[in-house]
Amino acid sequence: MYHSVMALKRTNVYADDSDLLLIKEAAARLGVPEAEIIREGIHRIALAHRVWDEPFVTDEETFDFGGPVDEGDVRSAVTHGYEERERRNRGDAA
Repeated sequence: MYHSVMALKRTNVYADDSDLLLIKEAAARLGVPEAEIIREGIHRIALAHRVWDEPFVTDEETFDFGGPVDEGDVRSAVTHGYEERERRNRGDAA
């Protein structure tokens, strides 16, 4: 579950009865307050709509295969990119 370390502020929202029922059922099943389910939902949707100041990857971290790409190409590219990033994070020379 989502646990906030920041101060909570009270707000009012309108919700469909069917959504409130789902929240009530989930809270009962998990043994947590309904408010915790609602806070987690707010947090998740806020993150989903966040606009980042920096791109997720830089142009140097993208790949141009110049043609059709198969599963092996993707796996190899992701592995290579991951290894390069790890090497950079450790401060190793490329």
